[in-house]
Amino acid sequence: MAVEVRPLGIQCNLACRYCYQNAQRSAGNTYNAYDIDTMKDSILKIRNVKRFILFGGEPLLVPKSDLEKLWSWGFEKFKTNSMQSNGTLINDEFIEMFKKYNVKPGISIDGPGKLNDIRWAGTLKKTREATQKTENAIKRLCEEKMYPGMIVTLHKGNARKKHLSAMCQWFQKLDQMGITSVRLHVLEVPNEKLRNSLALSIQENIEAHLCFAELETKLKHLKFDIFQDIKRLLVAKDHNITCTWSSCDPYTTSAVDGVEGNGQRTNCGRENKDGIDNRKSGTPGYERYQALYHTPQEYGGCKDCRFFLMCKGQCPGTAIDQDWRNKTEHCEMWFALFEHFEKELISKGVTPISQQPNLYLLENAMLNIWASGSNIPMQAILEQLEQTSNQEMESSNQEVEPLKN
Repeated sequence: MAVEVRPLGIQCNLACRYCYQNAQRSAGNTYNAYDIDTMKDSILKIRNVKRFILFGGEPLLVPKSDLEKLWSWGFEKFKTNSMQSNGTLINDEFIEMFKKYNVKPGISIDGPGKLNDIRWAGTLKKTREATQKTENAIKRLCEEKMYPGMIVTLHKGNARKKHLSAMCQWFQKLDQMGITSVRLHVLEVPNEKLRNSLALSIQENIEAHLCFAELETKLKHLKFDIFQDIKRLLVAKDHNITCTWSSCDPYTTSAVDGVEGNGQRTNCGRENKDGIDNRKSGTPGYERYQALYHTPQEYGGCKDCRFFLMCKGQCPGTAIDQDWRNKTEHCEMWFALFEHFEKELISKGVTPISQQPNLYLLENAMLNIWASGSNIPMQAILEQLEQTSNQEMESSNQEVEPLKN
């Protein structure tokens, strides 16, 4: 579970046009006050918490003295800290704090120079200056052997066909700098205006992802988490998989636990479509996934899709018509990617789960587990099924009388 601590909520020094937190800003749900002790108490009440991620908005807007209080406490309790930032505010003083308190930095940027223009800073000049600061911060962190994880959102400004060559060159540069992990985000679309201005078409999304998948085979260090996830899901090695594949209940978001400045526990912000932070429900439910399995695809479901157990309709935050009961609106793109890596596995002599003749047994087992109010990885289910099968075979062998001469 990721524990996202947001002292200043969604406050940010940039105004990214596609930000999924804009609904909260439009609703006026922003605040300036926070209480460090109250946040600490809330963090410690979360079951199995192993660390927390300082989040935003932009977390480095918090005064340095208070950041040091949080990080020194985090280091004392968990021996590590994490942070997700746009990187524009990182300077020598922050880097020294990162070293002192073992802070693992994450950087959100959509590309170099003009490819990052959607992450707006007020004017084009200020935006380009902010992007340069982020690029400088990435370089400096790599020089200090503090290689940041990267989040890159794909849209018309950086992932159309005309941009792919420049993006590949940038990823190659990051690879040479020692960056090992890039998370590709498909643009989340809250309204038709944004869709028309920024969203890639289905085919453009497929083309961009396959381009980067091909690039990954030529890189020394850098991996794209999407492709690693899909390959692991196809062979049911899905422990610790990214949360978007993990049967997320939008009322509990078990993979993400938010802690606001006043200590209130909230859900993953991607489920917040009306601008109001709902309190976290205590009991997860998996009705969405039971319904998707039985609902025909033309009605927003996943019936008869051989990749259902791997994809599970994907993140409810990207559901058709922003209705979490539906499958993701990016279904066609994800299907194409699963199919691509399915063929790759088969070419290597590996039979993916999607091509197993007894897939229905795994599906039925998963449906029964969801119906009981539980949720476990496919890998654990397969291990249980194998154990049961072995026990039945042993029992059967014991019941057979030995042949007599």
